[in-house]
Amino acid sequence: QVQLVESGGGLVQAGGSLRLSCAASRRTFNNYAIGWFRQAPGKEREFVARIVYTSSSTVYADSVKGRFTISRDNAKNTVYLQMSDLKPEDTARYYCNVYPPARDAWGQGTLVTVSS
Repeated sequence: QVQLVESGGGLVQAGGSLRLSCAASRRTFNNYAIGWFRQAPGKEREFVARIVYTSSSTVYADSVKGRFTISRDNAKNTVYLQMSDLKPEDTARYYCNVYPPARDAWGQGTLVTVSS
C-alpha cells in the first residue's frame, strides 16, 4: 500500500512563504511520480504540482507557476513544496499522493491558511 505523510502547514500572512513536506516509503519514492494537490473549502480537489523521479522533471498548475517549487530529497525519501508569495486563494488543505493519484493513498493532508 502506498503511504505518504504530509506536514508543514500552518498560518501565514499573504506574501509569506511556507514549505510543505511529503514523506514516503523508499519503494513509493523510487517508483512513482509524486504530486501535490489541494482542496479549498467548498471546492474540488485540484492539482498543484508534480515531480517525476527519473528525471526530476516538474509540472505546475498555472495558478502556482512561478511561486511554488516542488523538489525531492532522495536521501530522505521526501518531496517538498516550497511556497512563496502566498495569496489568500492558496488557503486549502494540501495533500500529496502518487501521480496519477491513487484512491487509497489520500491521507489527512496539511492545512495552509493564508491571511490577508
